[in-house]
Amino acid sequence: MGDYSHIHVDPITPALGAEIRNVDLAKLSNDGLAEIRNAFTEYSVLVFRDQTLTVDQHKAFGRSFGPLHIHPGKAHLGLPGDPEIFEIHATAASKHANGEIWHSDLSCEASPPLGSMLYLRSGPAVGGDTLFCDMYAAYESLSDPMKRFLRGLHAFHDGRKDLAGYDIRLRDDQVYPRATHPVVAVHPDSGRPLLFVNPSFPVRIEELSASESDSVLDHLYRHYAQQPRFHCRVRQTPGTLVFWDNRSAQHHAVWDYFPSERCGDRVTIAGVPLQAA
Repeated sequence: MGDYSHIHVDPITPALGAEIRNVDLAKLSNDGLAEIRNAFTEYSVLVFRDQTLTVDQHKAFGRSFGPLHIHPGKAHLGLPGDPEIFEIHATAASKHANGEIWHSDLSCEASPPLGSMLYLRSGPAVGGDTLFCDMYAAYESLSDPMKRFLRGLHAFHDGRKDLAGYDIRLRDDQVYPRATHPVVAVHPDSGRPLLFVNPSFPVRIEELSASESDSVLDHLYRHYAQQPRFHCRVRQTPGTLVFWDNRSAQHHAVWDYFPSERCGDRVTIAGVPLQAA
């Protein structure tokens, strides 16, 4: 574990997820920020409770990790609102809730986001937890022959696949990100190999036939989705900010609170292209 003297780190599991206490994100010191950076690299998912943040303060915390990413729904599809804020809002009238299956946010981008910060403004009395999965462990637990097989393969990620899950179809004049990434990537900060495929965006592994690709992807999705030892579960209440690494962790938002309402703002930090392991 890192050396933390300006923040208190309470791990959720040995390797994935930690609650960060003794910190006010609106009045963050340089020393506190440096330790949060270390904890982010160490645990991939950080939970900050009892925060009171304006939109500008939320953005400022995001910018301390890099430029903010503009969601393609606002950049390309003309969705209204602040381009640096992605609204998470589910009500009794919603047909879908964001993130109901395992995914890495916008892995269809040529430079996948570094991470996301969701600040919950209102939520149900119970329910609405988010599951996270350790993609380092997902890769490391594979057999050596499977690791060798996957290295050198590339998956094509298509944002239109994710949109279809929300019953959204592009018009002929609209575009949405599509990109190819290594199936096994190297984390740009930790240097560790990780598994970078998810059910929301990849449509095929480019080096394989369609049936081979489907079989391999289905196997990998079952491999990490069915292993609780890779997971942590975060209970979010109003005033909680959760910051997750978009490369080393996937997440699954549980919509078990219908017909209650859940509302929050997500700030996303721009990333860099991923290199193959």
